Amino acid sequence: MSLIIDVNNVSKHFGKATAVNKVSFEVEKGQIFGLLGPNGAGKTTTIRMINHILNPDTGSISILGEPVNPQSQEQIGYLPEERGLYKKMKVFDQLMYLAQLKGLSYTDAKRAIDFWLDRFEANTWKKKEISELSKGMSQKIQFIATVAHDPEIYIFDEPFSGLDPINSEMLKQVILEEKKRGKTILFSTHRMEQVEQMCDNICLFNQGNAVLEGSLQSIKQSFGNNTVLLDFIGDSAFLNELEGVRINNRSTNFAEIRLLENSTPQAILEIAMKHAEIQRFEVVQPSLQDIFISTVNDTKIAT
Repeated sequence: MSLIIDVNNVSKHFGKATAVNKVSFEVEKGQIFGLLGPNGAGKTTTIRMINHILNPDTGSISILGEPVNPQSQEQIGYLPEERGLYKKMKVFDQLMYLAQLKGLSYTDAKRAIDFWLDRFEANTWKKKEISELSKGMSQKIQFIATVAHDPEIYIFDEPFSGLDPINSEMLKQVILEEKKRGKTILFSTHRMEQVEQMCDNICLFNQGNAVLEGSLQSIKQSFGNNTVLLDFIGDSAFLNELEGVRINNRSTNFAEIRLLENSTPQAILEIAMKHAEIQRFEVVQPSLQDIFISTVNDTKIAT
């Protein structure tokens, strides 16, 4: 695979605050790469540096083997977290204007706009003003504006924000289709389930640092089978008696239990069987949500 995005030891400061601290990662052609982290962790600042909106204080970023520059932006379709559409323009006019700014002829732009409106089941919106659209509908139009010029690289900052489950699933399928076409996709999100379903590689940010980076599969394997999924019928009070564990998720008849020091699945099962009827007892790799929470908490403690 060829290297598409190379972020090498990049730092960015705003006054005395360090937004990004010596971050490095690589994105190869055809990958879906996820940037994860809590609010203020440095994801959006990194995305803006990749897009040449901000310049790093130290380190380097290259796109397709060349240092980022105004021309490299032509290779990128960028969907920012802060959406920006002209409220009084009609949908078709808005998309045509933005596509022609990217260098498309009227004919090519119309072909692309028609294709994407049809893909999003939105052909009837052409003559609507942006102000008439719901938040989810506006998001689809913003997405179309991002990809209509058929760039090599897609960069999406919180692309699922504001979408209901049906439209989130549609957008997920569109992104996977674009991956099959060979597009390279980098996005930031808080939606861990989307990352698990879509991403090849991830980089987890916390307090400006890249604290976990690599393939999703290898990261999960490195944590081992240290999580118990427990479905049961009965009083859940016994969960309070468990020692050497962390309850990651808990409801009336379910618990996701992280094994910590000196705890064993057998000990949990013994206690559970004394107090409840066990429907499922499974030892699995941790969810990405658990990895995210535990890694962020661990790095907070370390600092």
